[in-house]
Amino acid sequence: MSAEPLQPDSEYVQERTELRAHVVRRLEQRASSIVSDAAAVFPFAGLEGVDAENQTRLASLILELLTVAARDGEVDMRRGAVGELRQLARTANVAIRPLFGLVYVMERAALDELALDESFGATTEPWPSIAQLVRRCSVDVLASFSEHVHSEPGSSSVTDPLTTLHTKAVLMAVLEKEIQRSERFGHPFALIMLDVDRLADINAKHGYGAGDRLLERIGILVRTYFREHDWVARLGGDSFAVLLPETAREYAESLADLVRKTVEERLELHDYRSEEQVPVTVSVGVVIAQSVDQSTRAEQLMVAAKEAVDRAKQGGRNRVEVLDVTVARAAPARDAQARGLT
Repeated sequence: MSAEPLQPDSEYVQERTELRAHVVRRLEQRASSIVSDAAAVFPFAGLEGVDAENQTRLASLILELLTVAARDGEVDMRRGAVGELRQLARTANVAIRPLFGLVYVMERAALDELALDESFGATTEPWPSIAQLVRRCSVDVLASFSEHVHSEPGSSSVTDPLTTLHTKAVLMAVLEKEIQRSERFGHPFALIMLDVDRLADINAKHGYGAGDRLLERIGILVRTYFREHDWVARLGGDSFAVLLPETAREYAESLADLVRKTVEERLELHDYRSEEQVPVTVSVGVVIAQSVDQSTRAEQLMVAAKEAVDRAKQGGRNRVEVLDVTVARAAPARDAQARGLT
């Protein structure tokens, strides 16, 4: 049998495979230095009360998972190191937000070590691809860890029991990490907040069961419309949020409006007691972080997103409003109505 012709992207696939193999080799060869460098920073990343031995073990487990992600392109949540990391974090009383921060510290330590490589380092042509690969690996580690926690008893601190989405605590931890990454590498990201219009009225007229059913359906919808490495969370009550790493303004705006339209078109509730059809809409705020610095805080961006949502509601609901953030200063974008988003 003759060999199949090469696919058009075969050179790209080969290049990515070689980059992955090189990153894995380098991480394995320099594991001791990476762990040592990262653990030295851990006391300043929320681990002041954790002894040195456990700090080193935490760093080693996270690096092991980063290496697995680089080699396999993903991290299986059933992998032993995931459970061991969770158990160690619980034993050492490390909360979810500091733990997510540790993953970012490990990412930086790994990149710093890789940057010194003469063949693939920071001054070489492949470096942007290598840096992107390592950043994606850290997202894979966070995602696998979160999925593992979802299956554990008492996991309500990271998983919303009604929608099974991430909780606000997880979103805030990842948002802080993304701010640090954006400040260091200069790439933009976006934060989308959705608020169900008149949910209190729906609950009052049709019962809280109808409201819960609606929130469940919105949770399924928003999880469907975003990428695998985006972070979708329920903030509580009638609000949801999505963090989109490395995302341009145009994509974030169009996706936010697509979700808004889909809710309006598909999520109408039917009250079986009165046979009434109940229209459902959401007001959406989008924060575009084109440029941030070390003074930017996750809470600032959440306040800006809520401000955008409030503007959408004040403008008539069922619409999208956008705020731009540049070096921690938010300024309103042009009115959403002028873009035809209502």
